[in-house]
Amino acid sequence: MSRRSALFLGGAGGVAMAGGGAWLGNVAAQPAAAPLAAEGAIGGLTTPPPYAPSGRRPKNRRATWSQQFQASHGWSAGGAGTQSAEANDKTQFVRGTQAVRVTTNGSGKQSYVRKSGMAAMDLSGKMIRLVFRVDDVANLSKMVFYLGSGGLKNYFSWTFHAHSRTAANYVQSGEWVTVHLQWADVRSASGTYTISADGKPSTRTGFTDMSFAVYDNAAGPVTYRVQAVELIPDTAEVFPKGVVSITFDDSHKSIHDLARPVMDSFGFPGTSYNIADVIGTGTFMTVEQMRSMQNFSGWEMGGHAYANATHSASYPKLTAEQADEDFRRLREWMVSNGFTSEHFAYPHGAFQKTSDGVPVDLIASRHFTTARSIISETIESFAPANPYRLKSLTGITDGTGIGGTPLTRLTAEGGHLDRCRGNGDWLILCLHKVVEGAPKSSTEIGTAGLTTLMQELTDRDIPVVTVEEAMAYYK
Repeated sequence: MSRRSALFLGGAGGVAMAGGGAWLGNVAAQPAAAPLAAEGAIGGLTTPPPYAPSGRRPKNRRATWSQQFQASHGWSAGGAGTQSAEANDKTQFVRGTQAVRVTTNGSGKQSYVRKSGMAAMDLSGKMIRLVFRVDDVANLSKMVFYLGSGGLKNYFSWTFHAHSRTAANYVQSGEWVTVHLQWADVRSASGTYTISADGKPSTRTGFTDMSFAVYDNAAGPVTYRVQAVELIPDTAEVFPKGVVSITFDDSHKSIHDLARPVMDSFGFPGTSYNIADVIGTGTFMTVEQMRSMQNFSGWEMGGHAYANATHSASYPKLTAEQADEDFRRLREWMVSNGFTSEHFAYPHGAFQKTSDGVPVDLIASRHFTTARSIISETIESFAPANPYRLKSLTGITDGTGIGGTPLTRLTAEGGHLDRCRGNGDWLILCLHKVVEGAPKSSTEIGTAGLTTLMQELTDRDIPVVTVEEAMAYYK
């Protein structure tokens, strides 16, 4: 059996449905969601979606080691950037009865919650799970986690959030957030610790010190709360060589005409996130082309927006009702045309709040099982920490002088593919147009560059799956 055959989870006519949906020709019948109660309904949206997601979501991985910051936790707050702290704060928490609260002093210097001298830990095959909250991100600059020994004279560090003033942020005001830190994402080492040229840490054992650090932007203080630092099994437990999903946005005809033949020759599937409104017009794919890719090449046909105007504006420019209606029409269009995917990508990666204050990712959860962003400060894990903010690397191009993410950042020694294979992660790639010649913008990749990418994946023996296939491991 070929690697592709072993990975493919569905039949010849479509992919496996979660929840035991029955086939009606090419359309899978799914139970409608139960009516939402007025109290607790998302943004007051009480009308159930006609096609609710099947609910195939990541299992909560049980921690092999856990610090939940309850009484007598023994961690301390400090740093030149700390103004005040409460080690046993009972005003905001999501586990137990308390969490640690710290307020920075607006200096831009490091503030932290840390503990040293713990029993030595082995993080082989493990990733770090953080649960925390930032009350108001207005003055947030970045967040860093340090793991080391010798009172942090030796350490590895992960910059797991760098706050943007314009783009969607994984960390938003007043939310409890879960983040996973994998070995594939470690970028800095100090003391006796090093990272090899191909991206591997010099050790994964003997760690006695941990520090959760926050930096404000020197324009004002930030209050943050730490609820949990835990160790859980990493991506390599399911995918020892990591795993890659190749996704395309916007339904361009070149996905069918140019990307598909290249990927067919390697036996690799892709995920296409589609705008229903443009299908069959101009330079966009037709329904027949989409069905052919799904039914004969194993591609996944996901959602990107119903209306092209919505795609252009992005969901945060709409009201909650307008956004929900576009999601509803998109899902209806997909199912009625025989596209079984329950997976979605935000136009422009935008999942912030709607114009009337409802988080777009919460609305997406009424209709889809996952939603992909274009955040890549850390690469996605398996299982994902938040399936409605899937991280992806975007703008991949083999062009020069046009911005984007150079293909060499993936293929060079120590690049994303080496780190994926050597350390394990779920690397979701976001592409748009494919061109036969030299790319002219960061949203284009040449057929030569796409072929190179497929060959590099093959040479490293990294499995390639659709987003739907990845999530099917949780059925």
